[in-house]
Amino acid sequence: CHHCKSRSASAPTDTSKIHYEKFWLYRHCSSVQQRDRQAQKAGQLFSGLLAMNVVFLGSAFISSMIFNKVAITLADVWILLSILKVLCLFWIIYYLLGTSRQPHAVLYRDTHAGAIWIRGSVLLFGSCSILLNVFQIGYSTILVHCKSRVEIVFPSIGILFICTQAYFLWNHCKDCIQVQHNFTRCGLMLTIATNLLLWLLAVTNDTLHVEIESQLREVERRFAGKAPSSHSHWCNETALCTCPNTTICKVFQKGYILLYPFNTEYCLVCCSVLYVMWKNVGRRISHHHIPHTKPKFKLQGVVFGPLLGTSAVIIGACVFMMYQIQATSLVPSRQVFVIYYSYYIVLLPLMSVGAVIGTIIHALEKKELDTLKNPTRSLDVVLLMGAALGQIGMSYFSIVALVATDPRELLNSLSLSYSVLLIFQNITQNVFVIDGLHRRRTPPGKEEDTKEEQNREAYSQRRVSVLELGQEIRKASLSYIHTYSHLSWKRRVLREISFFLVLCNIILWVMPTFGAHPIFENGMERSFYGYSTWFVIVNFGLPLGVFYRMHSVGGLLEVYVTA
Repeated sequence: CHHCKSRSASAPTDTSKIHYEKFWLYRHCSSVQQRDRQAQKAGQLFSGLLAMNVVFLGSAFISSMIFNKVAITLADVWILLSILKVLCLFWIIYYLLGTSRQPHAVLYRDTHAGAIWIRGSVLLFGSCSILLNVFQIGYSTILVHCKSRVEIVFPSIGILFICTQAYFLWNHCKDCIQVQHNFTRCGLMLTIATNLLLWLLAVTNDTLHVEIESQLREVERRFAGKAPSSHSHWCNETALCTCPNTTICKVFQKGYILLYPFNTEYCLVCCSVLYVMWKNVGRRISHHHIPHTKPKFKLQGVVFGPLLGTSAVIIGACVFMMYQIQATSLVPSRQVFVIYYSYYIVLLPLMSVGAVIGTIIHALEKKELDTLKNPTRSLDVVLLMGAALGQIGMSYFSIVALVATDPRELLNSLSLSYSVLLIFQNITQNVFVIDGLHRRRTPPGKEEDTKEEQNREAYSQRRVSVLELGQEIRKASLSYIHTYSHLSWKRRVLREISFFLVLCNIILWVMPTFGAHPIFENGMERSFYGYSTWFVIVNFGLPLGVFYRMHSVGGLLEVYVTA
């Protein structure tokens, strides 16, 4: 009987336990979510493996061209890349005319993806890349009697590929496609791999640069009435042919060298936008993730940042023009390199100090971190860290070369100081921007409006004398003014620093983009490492450095707006 009582007593506790996994609806929903998640991971894995194999195949071709120019020629690499471009063109056209027009194909759009400065960069760099291909076609057409037909066909396909890809990214970079997930992921990854291979070829292929530079130097020596040097004779012997018309050829050659960095920038920007699109395939965005009001760019409350930044831009423009005039001559002046490095040595510490102060203010604010899933912001952080490696890597190579030769010489010591300061500035700015991108901020005035409403409710509920009411108002006003000034002081300093860094990064983006490359033209590191090795190092680090400055402008503008 005691056993029966114990069983009856324990029965309610057993039946009161609810096992949710036995319900069909729970099992069905969880299995659907799990299958969807597994399918998404499988699709990302398969498309990633496709891109990896394409990149390895293209890298093997390019490496074979560098180390064994007899078996694998530049024309073979161009044929492979032309095939990849044509495949990408077919997929982009299919996406534009087929996938994106299906019912319920684009139900969501990522508002964080495809900022206007990113899409503007795609158009700017794409236009310059088209001009680059036009100059290459013109140069090859003039020398068609001794050039391969592939040298005309490859840039022609490149123009069509650049135009189609730029249109595709401008109109569809925010899409969160909901149909044909795997095919879209594979198409995006194939396009990313093609852009990466184009960037790798641009970094490593110095054939046309050597040919053009040798001919330009020979022409300048002829105009100067000097006898050609042994190096010029050697370059002319190795060059395939010489321009019949000096003026037209010189225009094409100068244009090609000037616009060459834009092509690498275009490939890097397109890769970043395409990667965000790849992450957004199949993504469903809930309504509370969509911002109802976007913060607007305003110049209110900033004075010193624009003044200092404008001064840096004006001085930098003057230094840049002086450098371009003197450094492009036959014998570059030593003074112009001293002025160029001195400008950087003054500006970089100011930028570093501003970034450090901004990081300290971020720590003092004690704001909550924004932990919502945001592929665009995650990519911004990765790109800032990755692109900074370009300038940091070049700086370390330069430091080793300068210390090993003669660091006490004036120009070497200036270049050494420039390299060290550049490393420190990149690190401090990255910390400031990444910390600012992850801060969750309340809009200006929201906290103050809430306090005013609370004060009004409190005063309406109380019934006090006129004297007590006046004392309460005075205390509340003093505390409100103190709090507001304390908040606005921090935010105002953040806005000043952000705006100053925006203008500084703009001028530091303009100078190397439009031809100021003292790290290659002063000849110190080039003579230490050799022409071909230093060409690869510079063409690897310089586009990343330019991309870093451009990407920093976007991140700093976001920090400025949300401050």
